[in-house]
Amino acid sequence: MKFPYSEKVMEHFRHPRNVGTIDNPDGKAMEGSPACGDMVSVYINVEPEDKTIRDIKFESYGCASNIATGSIITELAKGKTLDEAKRITWKQASEALGGLPPIKAHCSVLAVEGLRSAIRDYEERHGLVTERKPTTVDLVRKRLKKVMNPLTGLDLVRTKVVDDIQVEEGTVRVLVGLPADHQFAPAIKQEIVEKIEPLWDVDRVEVEFTE
Repeated sequence: MKFPYSEKVMEHFRHPRNVGTIDNPDGKAMEGSPACGDMVSVYINVEPEDKTIRDIKFESYGCASNIATGSIITELAKGKTLDEAKRITWKQASEALGGLPPIKAHCSVLAVEGLRSAIRDYEERHGLVTERKPTTVDLVRKRLKKVMNPLTGLDLVRTKVVDDIQVEEGTVRVLVGLPADHQFAPAIKQEIVEKIEPLWDVDRVEVEFTE
């Protein structure tokens, strides 16, 4: 039986490049979830003068394709400007690995989304986003879908612990249906703030635990 992965995929799986985290990164993002089978986190440091990615790391949870695509994306993006890195496509990532089985193509999509989200996180934190749509409840909910509930490995929205979202005059208030003394409450609160605070028209994020 023919092995489904190319030699290049196996090389990046066995010896992934740029694995780990960056302390105090300029931008970071997480896509996917462990409960769904694949997850990738991307961290970047950016040279402020020419907006090039001077360092990039990733963490991966999932199959060989997920690890390999996280690895190749960091190689493709390192040293590029933010605009150049945003133009990297999942097809380029797949081709750089010598191709992926069709059933694993989503792994390259996940890696590219992680890279683009990390870049957007940087741009939001540095006032570089040109498309400035007002923050809405739907937008906040979309971002909360990227905050994990550690008890389940799924996001806060799908586990139905977000009781309410209120957006008013620069303040976003999120009500979470967990006890304030829950072991994961501090981590959940911090992650919610990190996801919402960079939005251009948000001055304050309030997280309240309601049980």
